[in-house]
Amino acid sequence: MWEQLINDVDQHFEQLVETRRYLHQHPELSFKEYDTANYIASFYDQLDIPYQTNVGGNGVIARIKGHKPGKTIAFRADFDALPIHDQKTVDYRSQTEGVMHACGHDGHTSILLTFAKLLKSIEHELAGEIVLVHQHAEELPPGGAKSIIDSGALEDVDYVFGTHLWSGTPLGVVETAPEEFMAGADKFHVTIQGKGGHGAMPHETKDAVIIGAQLVDQLQQIVSRRLNPLDTAVVTIGKFQAGDTFNIIADQAQLSGTVRTFDPSVQDKIIDEMNAIISGVCTGYDVSFHLDYEKGYPPVVNHRAEAARALEAAEHIQEVKKAQWVKPSMTAEDFSYYLLEKPGAFFFTGAQIEDQFYPHHHPKFDFDERAMLIAVKTFLQITKSYQSK
Repeated sequence: MWEQLINDVDQHFEQLVETRRYLHQHPELSFKEYDTANYIASFYDQLDIPYQTNVGGNGVIARIKGHKPGKTIAFRADFDALPIHDQKTVDYRSQTEGVMHACGHDGHTSILLTFAKLLKSIEHELAGEIVLVHQHAEELPPGGAKSIIDSGALEDVDYVFGTHLWSGTPLGVVETAPEEFMAGADKFHVTIQGKGGHGAMPHETKDAVIIGAQLVDQLQQIVSRRLNPLDTAVVTIGKFQAGDTFNIIADQAQLSGTVRTFDPSVQDKIIDEMNAIISGVCTGYDVSFHLDYEKGYPPVVNHRAEAARALEAAEHIQEVKKAQWVKPSMTAEDFSYYLLEKPGAFFFTGAQIEDQFYPHHHPKFDFDERAMLIAVKTFLQITKSYQSK
């Protein structure tokens, strides 16, 4: 039965693509995914699969209960988009100006819906219960995962799994890590209040641009000079805004950036060092400042047994050339919240388009849609592996 079901996945490729491309054309931003949630609910209506809407916000959770006793396994897909203008020249390009599925969440949703349709066809033979978690707002902290968990909707779940279509990994490669897999991600914003003036009389000013430049330089030295070289961390300044014109010295500068860590003690060390550096530089220049530091998603830390189960499941799929352990990534994901509550694993499904690579969150981002077949088959193999337990 299971072998036939997995072989049948290929027959659903056209629907996988159609669903994904429809969602790609109709993206919605985090916390505003109302039409997408309705689309998902309508799909389950057609399959006669019971579901809940408005879980933790815009989340949708469906359940397929087998006719035999067994474990309760959750599979998650996110469905929000990003505030990015789609620059691809394809017929399924986003139809919403300035909003785009630039991270593969349209594919994730299509994968989970097709997975559900296939499982529904063997419901009478299924042991246990499959929980299909369609999560809103992965892209924007505080995210949707934590609110879904706080709703209590997953209290009865035994294990949780998820995948991310990964445009930087070749098609046919499945990757994960036994423990730490993706970093925790924080963001910060610094406002420097100096004293502006005429560009010809700098001695009468407190130049916010100069001060901001000092901070950019010194904050980068936290990782290179203030942390143990064996600790993993990133401090990135992604935004520097100051001034209005070429001959006026700016009175204010604003810096924004991100901090990525795996260890809470390293995270705390970086926060302490940032406060010390910013305070020291601004005191030296006799200006005021404000630091707004927001702790974001915790690190994605897999459970070793479940991560190994995911790789073993992928190894049984004909299209998978390699299923492998990899080093952790400094990217982030709010799937981390599920793994803090339940045993499970998150893994990458390689989706790189041959001879083309645009990273996630790029305006020309796309993925090889054949990767969706591999992801569905991996979910089925994971489910199968629990059937005899």
